[in-house]
Amino acid sequence: MKIMVAVKRVIDYAVKIRVKSDKTGVEMNNIKMSMNPFCEIALEEALRIKESGLAAEVIAVSMGSNQCVDTLRTGLAMGADRAIHVDTTSTLYPLSVAKILKALIDIEKPGLLILGKQVSRKAIDDDCNQTGQMVAGLLKWPQGTFASKVVVDKEKQVARVDREVDGGLETLCLDLPAVITTDLRLNQPRYATLPNIMKAKSKVIKKVTPAELNVEIKSDLELVQVTEPPKRKGGVIVSSVDELINKLKNEAHVI
Repeated sequence: MKIMVAVKRVIDYAVKIRVKSDKTGVEMNNIKMSMNPFCEIALEEALRIKESGLAAEVIAVSMGSNQCVDTLRTGLAMGADRAIHVDTTSTLYPLSVAKILKALIDIEKPGLLILGKQVSRKAIDDDCNQTGQMVAGLLKWPQGTFASKVVVDKEKQVARVDREVDGGLETLCLDLPAVITTDLRLNQPRYATLPNIMKAKSKVIKKVTPAELNVEIKSDLELVQVTEPPKRKGGVIVSSVDELINKLKNEAHVI
């Protein structure tokens, strides 16, 4: 069985985000970039499934400009067997990403597609949380989102997924092939070792374009404006429960 993992290049989670002066987006120049943390979790889970003998190959996929190659090399250094770069300078929205993933899946025929719950317009930068659900719909595959535990049964060709919901944990049994999106508590991603980083530099990364996959990139969303959230006011100490209730009711207007 093959496992395909979608990974995205995003602004590093430790970097303070700054909005452009014209409010058309965020500053990207001279900013440290890294792999989306949820993508790291998805890749780590795919590697663990392979290491347990339940998969033969892990394929990392990324979409965007040439800089995405650095993210793919990180994935190769972590342990992915192959990498595919979908080369495009167009802005990618969730439905376009889902269509590209479907086209790649039709070619590669993986048994599992694993994504972070926020990746490829479901990342820590955009926080859309849509791509996994969309690609599952296009493929007509079962899906398990927000996975906190994944157990694959190779003989029965099913994956058991524990997913986090508001009331606790929900367990799903998915027939393979399936789509799984990962939550933060699924695992702790490994660090790439220096020898593997050096080896990854020489590995060939397959490059394709959306046109070669017969996917038309078009915008179904319009970005109107990007603004910073309002600054939070300082907290206050109240002297009694009555004063707290009064402030919540008359100032915060939450009760």
